[in-house]
Amino acid sequence: MITLTFEKNGIWQLGVKTEKGVLDVAAFAEETKTEGIPLSPSEFIKQGDEGIRTLQRLTNQAITEGTSHFLSEDSILYGPCVTEPQKIICVGLNYRRHAEESNMALPEAPLLFSKFSNTLTGHKHEVKLPALSNQVDYEVELAIIIGKKAKDIEKDEALTHVYGYCTANDLSARDLQFKSSQWLLGKTCDGFSPVGPYLVSADEVGDPQNLRIRTWVNGEVRQDSNTSDMIFYCDEIVSYISKHMTLYPGDIILTGTPEGVILGYPENDRIWLKDGDEVTVEIEKLGRLTNIMRK
Repeated sequence: MITLTFEKNGIWQLGVKTEKGVLDVAAFAEETKTEGIPLSPSEFIKQGDEGIRTLQRLTNQAITEGTSHFLSEDSILYGPCVTEPQKIICVGLNYRRHAEESNMALPEAPLLFSKFSNTLTGHKHEVKLPALSNQVDYEVELAIIIGKKAKDIEKDEALTHVYGYCTANDLSARDLQFKSSQWLLGKTCDGFSPVGPYLVSADEVGDPQNLRIRTWVNGEVRQDSNTSDMIFYCDEIVSYISKHMTLYPGDIILTGTPEGVILGYPENDRIWLKDGDEVTVEIEKLGRLTNIMRK
C-alpha cells in the first residue's frame, strides 16, 4: 500500500495513492458511513496489518463504486508522510564511499544520533535556511518506519517489525554540526527532515538493500548510489537500536547517506545550499521528494 499525508481544514489527513488519484480516506469513510477506518497516518501505522487490510477494502470499494473523493496530487498540500514519531533515530557514516569521501574511518557499530519532530516537513514545502549557518548540506536517506513494538530483537526477525519505507532528506548545517562532538545542533533545525511524498509498505518495496538512491540540486545530479553500499543493513540497524531502546510504531530511522554530499567536495569547491535552491531526493520505488531552500 502507498499512503501519503495531505492538509485539509488545517489538519493532516491520510490519503491512499491509487491509479484514480489520492483517496481522501476520512471523506469517503464518512460518505459511506464506514466505521473502524484509520483516519490519521499515525493511527494507520499503529493498526499494522489490520489497518492495511481495512484501508485496502475501503480503497477497493471507492475504486469500484466511484467517488468524488479522489484528489489530484497537483491539488493537495503534502505533509510529512509520518507525522507523529516518538523518535527519529539517525545513523551516521553508513555508506562506505561516503565515509571515504569524508575522510573518516568506517564505524565498528552503527553511529547513532537523533532528530526531533520539529524537523519534519513534506514534499514541495520550503525549508528555511538557519540564520546562524552558512553551510547547509543535503543527504538523501532511506527511512525505515517501524510498524510493531521492537525490543531486544535479533537481526533475522528485525524486518518483521518494519511497516515500510520512505524517502528522506537529512539536511545538515555543517558549521553547526561540527561545533562540538555532538551533531545535534546542526541536525535539528526546523524543517531539516523532509519525508515523503509517500509511505510505502514493506511488501511493496521488497529488498531494501537493492534500491537506487539519488539527489539533484537545481537539476544537477549530486548523489547516485545504491542502498547496497550501506555498511550496516536495515535489519542490523533495527536490531541494534532495539537492544538499546524500545522502538514503537511510527518511529523513524534514517539509515545514512551515500557519497556526493557537499561536505565531501574539496574545500574550495564547496558551494553550500542557498536561497532558491531546489533539492530533490529520490529512492527507487519510494518516489521523489522536492524542497526549496529559503533564507
